[in-house]
Amino acid sequence: VQLQASGGGLVQPGGSLRLSCAASGFAFSDYAIGWFRQGPGKDHEFVAAIYWSGGLTYYRNSLEGRFTIARDNAKNTAYLQMNSLKPEDTAVYSCAARPVWRGGSYDTNYDYWGQGTLVTVSS
Repeated sequence: VQLQASGGGLVQPGGSLRLSCAASGFAFSDYAIGWFRQGPGKDHEFVAAIYWSGGLTYYRNSLEGRFTIARDNAKNTAYLQMNSLKPEDTAVYSCAARPVWRGGSYDTNYDYWGQGTLVTVSS
């Protein structure tokens, strides 16, 4: 099982980035994909999650409207489009997977985790 996040980098405030999460080794369409982040000196926090073919999505309240999660089951890849980036969005962003049939909150209890990609928002 492998999840690989990519697409991070340095961006100016107000800019955009699209992160990708490439998955292998499990039935991708049977898993929800979540994005999480941890900024310097901050707690690990939920960003967004997507189920099935994208018909069900969840966002951290403070990010909805700026961030958009998507997935392409044919490519076993999920995406996080981040717009209007702010310095406080600086963090290591990671993707994770949990079975769609699992109950409980969409922001917890993920089985598989990938290495993160660093996003730095700075002028």
